[in-house]
Amino acid sequence: MLTFKRNLIGGVLVAALALLVGLPLPAAAATGREIDREASAALSKLYREVPAARQLGRRAKGIMIFPSVVKGGLMVGGQYGEGVMRKGRRTLGYYQIAAASYGLQAGVQSFGYALFFMTDSALRYLDQSQGWEIGVGPSVVVIDEGKARTLTTTTMKDDIYAFVFGQQGLMAGMGIQGSKITRIQPGK
Repeated sequence: MLTFKRNLIGGVLVAALALLVGLPLPAAAATGREIDREASAALSKLYREVPAARQLGRRAKGIMIFPSVVKGGLMVGGQYGEGVMRKGRRTLGYYQIAAASYGLQAGVQSFGYALFFMTDSALRYLDQSQGWEIGVGPSVVVIDEGKARTLTTTTMKDDIYAFVFGQQGLMAGMGIQGSKITRIQPGK
């Protein structure tokens, strides 16, 4: 019940702050076709801007793409986005990422998020869990521009690599946050 209340409060804050700042809200239960189209465009843009991402994509066992995640808060916050898991060009399933957070924070922003699953065991963990909380299970390494420049096939040794891209808006502060990824059925 407490988790539900946190998610509800976080969702309301994200919506209110997004409306105030003019950021687009994520459409609830987008269709599979919409999620696929937006994910393809986001991944193409990431590949153009960060060549290391394309290199990871060639070796990845699967890629989870969240083309638009909206995050906002004022002391209590939340984030939400819908995405797709792909193996090559084949869609394996649709997912949502959601989080509630609390702490010193203020603002709203949107961004894209891509997770490159490099091992079969990381994919199995995602399939076997009833929702995966980032930070529990396979190791995730967030790649920034500096790290991307030095990434080579010999330095790739982690389970999952994450890229955050296309940031818009402003979010400042420190918070305790646990993003949870769960499988969804897209709208029709």
